[in-house]
Amino acid sequence: QVQLVESGGGLVEPGGSLTLSCTSTGNISTFVILGWYRRLPYGQRDVIATITRSGRTTYDSALKDRFIISRDVVKNTVYLQMNNLKPEDSDTYYCVAPRDDIWGQGTQVTVSS
Repeated sequence: QVQLVESGGGLVEPGGSLTLSCTSTGNISTFVILGWYRRLPYGQRDVIATITRSGRTTYDSALKDRFIISRDVVKNTVYLQMNNLKPEDSDTYYCVAPRDDIWGQGTQVTVSS
């Protein structure tokens, strides 16, 4: 089965930036949609940003001014550029193929001084 592998998380000071990467072990063009998610209590999930096979993007309205999703189909990789990070952005970020119910293992982002 195709896997999604995230990287790029870490510790950053408030106001800083990080770029998360999600590399697929297969061709990302096989996925209708890919996205970056956070888990919420009670099994809910927060959709941060998505990108479709055609390149259309959507964002959580509260984050769209600071986060940018993009992809490199040659590298089979989807990115999440995170700017002006705030302590409340601290969380584990997951790369997800929602139509296929495939989740990566997650990458931890900590925003702290």
